[in-house]
Amino acid sequence: MTGKAIPRILIIAGSDSGGGAGIQADIKTVTMLGGHAMTAITAVTAQNSLGVDAVHLVPAEIVLAQIDAVVGDFGVDAIKIGMIGSAFTARMVAERLAAMEPRVPLVFDPVMVSTSGAALADDATIAAFGQLMDLATVTTPNLPELTRLTGKDDPVDGALGLVSKHRCAVLVKGGHDEGEAVADALIEEDNLTSWQGARIDTAHSHGTGCTLASAIAVGLGEGRRLAEAVAQARNFVRIALLEAPGLGEGHGPMGQGQVRLDVGGSPRLNQVTVTGKDYAKQVAFYTKLGLRQIVDSPENGYARFEAWGGTTFSVQIDPEEEVSPTTAVYFECDDLDSRVEALARGGLVFEHGPRDQPWLWREARLRDPAGNIVFLYRAGESRRFPPWRMAEG
Repeated sequence: MTGKAIPRILIIAGSDSGGGAGIQADIKTVTMLGGHAMTAITAVTAQNSLGVDAVHLVPAEIVLAQIDAVVGDFGVDAIKIGMIGSAFTARMVAERLAAMEPRVPLVFDPVMVSTSGAALADDATIAAFGQLMDLATVTTPNLPELTRLTGKDDPVDGALGLVSKHRCAVLVKGGHDEGEAVADALIEEDNLTSWQGARIDTAHSHGTGCTLASAIAVGLGEGRRLAEAVAQARNFVRIALLEAPGLGEGHGPMGQGQVRLDVGGSPRLNQVTVTGKDYAKQVAFYTKLGLRQIVDSPENGYARFEAWGGTTFSVQIDPEEEVSPTTAVYFECDDLDSRVEALARGGLVFEHGPRDQPWLWREARLRDPAGNIVFLYRAGESRRFPPWRMAEG
């Protein structure tokens, strides 16, 4: 099998023992977006959703050794810098990256304070941020960080000053602002792009800045334009906030691991609709199969369901439509045999039970109340990697 093109993202940041922010959030984000995450850890922290209990800085020479080790072997397509640890490390990293050839996109998230309020950068370190911003493609401060970097209360004025001084774009993040809407603005030397969305009401927002910056780095590593990379990253963060698992008693982690098919490469197959005649019967059937209903609109004859992993499936009711069962819908079940047995005991009629097929799938076949063909199946690696898969390239 030949190698596949995959964005190689170097993350220079601190470790969060609680898994909510830092290197841990970065790795989850890069992985879910289809990149390969490489790390140079600058600090080890003892923290959870309630706060930071201890910080141990990694010596600058070890940080540089990590950078050299991974870049020298794997190469790199984009870099994300988060918590840098110390002013000396910031200067040493800046010098090493400035000498790197070829230069690659760099996203700098000027981490100063954790979500819980713990200081993660002293005055000397913040003063050294200028050398990193000189190298950055984009800097992603939140509003308090932007004020501290610039000394200006007006965020746009402050951002324009950074753009002019360091010749990097600045993404002004509005999450710390008041109001029901959250506005972000990407300010470049010759352009301004803004986004607005409804505020997501959750206490579990630990790692939003890390996640956003890493997601931008993946987009840039794929060759996307900066505004496009930011747009994708914002979508990733919003879904991860909505998918937060609710862990911890304070500011808990986000749900990066649940953002599977909402953003990424295109085209993505993540929604299928079938036609039915009887709303109640269709809903009862697909609910019994194990899908979770997320839209209930009987007045419009429409129901939407969510399957594990984030794919959605819907039924549209049209009593006059003649259903032609020429297409089959497949739902993969690792517990195929036991699930089919339970469903059959519960009253569903199968045209045939689980059978091994020549194409290395095991399938059971039935029809929904409208006559649409439905398969429950198990394929494992043979779905995407059958022995007769075509060669890459």
